[in-house]
Amino acid sequence: MFRFRAAPLRHAAILAIGFIVVRVLYRILFHGVDGSGTVLVDLPVVRLPAPFAHVTMLGPITSGGLWNSVESALPIAAVIFTFGAVNACVDLSKLFARGARGGPLRGAARTLVIAWATVPALGDAVRQVALARKLRGSRGAAALLVPLLERTVERAVAIAAAMEVRGFGAQRSVDAGRATPIEFRDVVLAYGACADAADADPGAPVEGWTLAVEEFVVPAGSLVLVSGPTGSGKSTMLHALSGLHTHFDDGELHGFARVGGVDRRTVPPRETAGFIGVVLQNPRIGFASETVADEIGFAPTARGVVASIVAARVAEAAARVGVTALLGRDIRALSAGEATLVAIAAALVERPRILLVDEPLADLDREARLRIRTLLGSLAHEHGVCVVVAEHRVGELAAVADARFELRDGRVVRVATGAGLAPAGEDASSDDRAAATTGAATRAARSGGEARLEARGIHVVLGGRVAVDEASIDLCAGEIVALAGPNGAGKSTLLLALALPKATGAVRVNGIDVARLRRRARRAAVALVPETSDDLLCATSAEEECRRADREAGAPSGTTRARFLAFLGADGGTGGGSATAARLLASHPRDLSTGERRCLAIAIQLAADASVLLIDEPTRGLDARARSLVAAALRTAAGEGRAVAIATHDHAFASELAERTVEMRDGRLGAGALRTAVHS
Repeated sequence: MFRFRAAPLRHAAILAIGFIVVRVLYRILFHGVDGSGTVLVDLPVVRLPAPFAHVTMLGPITSGGLWNSVESALPIAAVIFTFGAVNACVDLSKLFARGARGGPLRGAARTLVIAWATVPALGDAVRQVALARKLRGSRGAAALLVPLLERTVERAVAIAAAMEVRGFGAQRSVDAGRATPIEFRDVVLAYGACADAADADPGAPVEGWTLAVEEFVVPAGSLVLVSGPTGSGKSTMLHALSGLHTHFDDGELHGFARVGGVDRRTVPPRETAGFIGVVLQNPRIGFASETVADEIGFAPTARGVVASIVAARVAEAAARVGVTALLGRDIRALSAGEATLVAIAAALVERPRILLVDEPLADLDREARLRIRTLLGSLAHEHGVCVVVAEHRVGELAAVADARFELRDGRVVRVATGAGLAPAGEDASSDDRAAATTGAATRAARSGGEARLEARGIHVVLGGRVAVDEASIDLCAGEIVALAGPNGAGKSTLLLALALPKATGAVRVNGIDVARLRRRARRAAVALVPETSDDLLCATSAEEECRRADREAGAPSGTTRARFLAFLGADGGTGGGSATAARLLASHPRDLSTGERRCLAIAIQLAADASVLLIDEPTRGLDARARSLVAAALRTAAGEGRAVAIATHDHAFASELAERTVEMRDGRLGAGALRTAVHS
């Protein structure tokens, strides 16, 4: 709890000084520094017209008046600095967590823990949303408000959910019995449903969204996959098993539902956290600590376990997942893939009997995916853990899975064992992928397209670490290039450096230095769709997003709308096509499917008709249908003569789509990055 950290003290000092400066400027503006002493600057007094004639602005600045202005700001500045000093010496999150274990202030302490964990991320959210606004070409602070508010609410809810499933604030802890770990029979999961109707007849249709589970029984020592299209309810199924669905998400559960021998309808998640480990989707936004070690050890620390035992558990879990080297890292400095690994380690620290994991492979490179597949198989088959995984990449886990359940048309259906576990053609083997990549590279070499983008000597340092090391790359017209490599290799940083070039290195598009271009001209040269593509969205309908994109880019009205609908194969016409187009355009962007939102983001970024399109993790969180939509959009963009580059861990997608695949490791690009290398 007690340790010195320079960052909070530094931030508090900057904030305190900033407050004093703002206070002095305010007094200067509103005629408040004309006291005694020497006149330093004699500004004219300006009196506002009626009805504000009583307000005077500017006026002479005297030494005595200036000191009075500073002195009036000192008390509040001192409070800010003192609070920073306390925060620098005492880990307040741990202090609040200790207060949440019991006592009269338990409820307030729980609220403070969630609020305190949300505050640091607010600054990150501001930076990320501001970056998205810059990439989109938006101006004005108003464009920040909607995505920033959404980010803040999303972060607070995610932290609260993550704490709930890790037992934070539990007044009692329930132990798992010897019964079958998971037994769901004749269960209906619902939102906005009629409880009486569901209780009377679990198989009857109910108003609102429902998911019917006839039988979902998982014995100890088994690994079960839950698959289905995006939006089919995979995460809801896992939330029902963890207890979040009924006790946190305001959902309804009807039928026989027992997990670890306890009734899931009546026992909240925090009371079963001792034997159920949960890895939520997009775990990075649910982190509550400052360092990786503290995050992994959060659950036992919150329960009051002795520090030495917590440290041993943390070391054990980190070694099992392979994140020992990350233990001292700032939690906010992790890549998406590293965050997933840390979340799995945090779920294992309590040595659970049941492990629920939501899309663990989504952000991982090939090596990390293999490590997680091996780990999950070992937990189930060697250590007797009941493992349930919701995942799009079924083929990659088929080798270690004992059963698969698929969500179809609002029902959970068991898939035949054996070959049926892996859908045909879902994932190519490594050799097939290599052959496909080699063949694509040969086609690129023959195409001989002109170089749209030429980057030389790109060098980026982040947090004292070299993220991109003297990288040089060419992107040609009509070509799709994939950047591959492990988590943390620098792929995202390189794409950002190409879109918003800095002083180090040179980026030229169609022979023009991008760094010298103004906002609108730069968007006509390079467009980037970031990994967090939803940050680009800020309107209340897809139609308004398209109109806004046209205005920002100076494009003819209807340009982005037509491109978005064409990407989705709903470009007007009559009958069904027209109805689909109307539905898509009228929808709030957040109500679109993940694939539709990704296509909307691509259309928005192409509003200025950019020569180069860069997209970070285009298939993240997408099912097969959505991947096909995004692939078609990228092929269309390349077919229009653009150079397209994607950063991805999805090797099957890259092999299917890209003419060239360039490996990146430790900030360095491998062979094939330069056009001359492709032709040689």
